[in-house]
Amino acid sequence: METTPLDSKKGQSACKDGEDCQKNGILQKGLTSPGDKAEAGQISNGYSAVQSSGAFLIPYTIMAIFGGIPLFYMELALGQYHRNGCISIWKKICPIFKGIGFAICIIAFYIASYYNTIMAWALYYLISSFTDQLPWTSCENPWNTDNCTNYFSEGNITWTSHSISPAEEFYTRHVLQIHKSQGLDDVGGISWQLALCIMLIFTIVYFSIWKGVKTSGKVVWVTATFPYIILSILLVRGATLPGAWRGVLFYLKPNWQKLLETGVWVDAAAQIFFSLGPGFGVLLAFASYNKFNNNCYQDALVTSIVNCMTSFMSGFVIFTVLGYMAEMRNEDVSEVAKDTGPSLLFITYAEAIANMPAATFFAIIFFLMIITLGLDSTFAGLEGVITAVLDEFPHVWAKRREWFVLAVVITCFFGSLSTLTFGGAYVVKLLEEYATGPAVLTVVFLEAIAVSWFYGINQFCSDVKEMLGFSPGWFWRICWVAISPIFLLFIICSFLSSPPELRLFNYNYPRWTVLLGYCIGTSSFICIPTYITYRLIVTPGTFKERVLKSITPETPTEIPFGDLRLNTV
Repeated sequence: METTPLDSKKGQSACKDGEDCQKNGILQKGLTSPGDKAEAGQISNGYSAVQSSGAFLIPYTIMAIFGGIPLFYMELALGQYHRNGCISIWKKICPIFKGIGFAICIIAFYIASYYNTIMAWALYYLISSFTDQLPWTSCENPWNTDNCTNYFSEGNITWTSHSISPAEEFYTRHVLQIHKSQGLDDVGGISWQLALCIMLIFTIVYFSIWKGVKTSGKVVWVTATFPYIILSILLVRGATLPGAWRGVLFYLKPNWQKLLETGVWVDAAAQIFFSLGPGFGVLLAFASYNKFNNNCYQDALVTSIVNCMTSFMSGFVIFTVLGYMAEMRNEDVSEVAKDTGPSLLFITYAEAIANMPAATFFAIIFFLMIITLGLDSTFAGLEGVITAVLDEFPHVWAKRREWFVLAVVITCFFGSLSTLTFGGAYVVKLLEEYATGPAVLTVVFLEAIAVSWFYGINQFCSDVKEMLGFSPGWFWRICWVAISPIFLLFIICSFLSSPPELRLFNYNYPRWTVLLGYCIGTSSFICIPTYITYRLIVTPGTFKERVLKSITPETPTEIPFGDLRLNTV
């Protein structure tokens, strides 16, 4: 089918800035469906396995068992034993790899620069939901074009190759205002509505973490438990919708042919690492506040299982609604599920909610859930950076935490300004694909190598035994030494060998964005070889002596023993 770009004359002929745009007259339903156009309106979140969900669950489980959970356990144990953030901890493990900590801080800044923008979009939707009729259900708004077609409305409707749903126009033309941008080379001005939304988000973040884990811990009791309540409500509601069974069947039925595709395994590994969070400095930071003899092994297993089961449950919440959408559109679930990432939330799911009974209620709780989930991630990410810097420079910031947190939040706000422009969605996708993914996986890979091969797997297991009273078994040792690093190396090489060709809505990213993306990703990773070089230069002695000194722990770890603290190397 022919598609029309958002900035083409045909696509905008009936709407100009500042003018009201009216919908088409009465149309005849049934020629084509919005699924024919779905591919042009997708935002990828880096994981393309939504169209092979059944096949996705198998590699997801395998990657969780042999990759994600072992590294999750390793970081918890490191943080709890050495009681330091992601920068200063390397003095006690392998000083030459201290650049990993600085790389993590830069990656956290990139994530804060675009992730909170997505929360700002959700906040805008939440505010817009406080009305009798949700604004993305109608084609009679100032931002709508003549191409707007509401196929849920009563009457005869024809869906043509140029038709756009009101939910998509609300998202693209009203929230993002992406039609005012020509692409990355012309992102346009800043949307003041989104700027106000993200200011509110960062204000909440600041007052939640400014006093440390004591305040953020209390806030997390709300932000961590509330989403489970909402997920349960949405699951029950989704299961009672007509056609929900079609979505569940699509979610659980494996496509065995897909298991032979490398991309599905890469997507599964990336998903598990990003959901559990090793490599972001978060686990090291929070574990450093644990009691020395806390059972971090049990914490790792329970937390990982709960995390994976939550993801599994969320799949039912999403796919029951996608099955309902497929039933209403009279098409396959695979067509409805073409939209991934933010588009799945802000177009497909928002459209489904808008056509449910009690739509306003479900819209409010859904977007409130998205915001609370996002706040949880932001709290953790920034706390990882804050703990790392305070531990590294205690003489400077130890008594000035509130001011340092304020400086971090303000820096992240200014860093997010490019994502608040009319073309900000293009920037978000670029950062999402290049700034975090490969960089984080490289960091986790080098972290596993540094701990298992340089610090020594026997020494690490001895540390764990000193805390817990028992040593990790052979399964964990093999995963830390070989299996997990091999998984990570496979993912990294797959990404480098075939970088993603970015496309957002009808905009194809120019080829120079691949180079730009690699530069952004390298800007964090470059800290690691830079610090290795610096360390070898400033360390006295022959080259062999420099290497040996640089890989030998230089700061003893204090082990609590009653009221005393004993030093150990």
